[in-house]
Amino acid sequence: MSDDTTTTGTNGTSGPTQGDETFEWTDDAGDDSARSGSSTTAATTAREWLNQLQAMIENIATQAAPVMREVGAKAAELAATAGDKAGPVAARAAELTAEAGHRLAERSRDFAAELRRDPGENGEVAADTDDDSRGTPPA
Repeated sequence: MSDDTTTTGTNGTSGPTQGDETFEWTDDAGDDSARSGSSTTAATTAREWLNQLQAMIENIATQAAPVMREVGAKAAELAATAGDKAGPVAARAAELTAEAGHRLAERSRDFAAELRRDPGENGEVAADTDDDSRGTPPA
């Protein structure tokens, strides 16, 4: 199998054919002076669009300002309500935490006092210090 890049042209000759050159880019504006006028027109159109866009943004901002003010006021009201409701709950939680802390401190003091008591009182067997028991094996 071989790839042949040469084809037979329309006039019967062998060789590469030329592409279809019937389509060409054309300049609708014409000469260079018209081209610069076209770019000036494009710049003017772009400026007009930007001015319209800026006017639309300002219009939206003007119309949205009262709505945003109302949303901000509602958010402030909700925050105040949450603060009113959370205040007593937080105060009660602080009271309960203080009470639990006092109970824990009391239990810790009692536990420390128990550890410092005499070992015989806690149910532990005191070590026998007799000399006779050291040297004799258990019977």
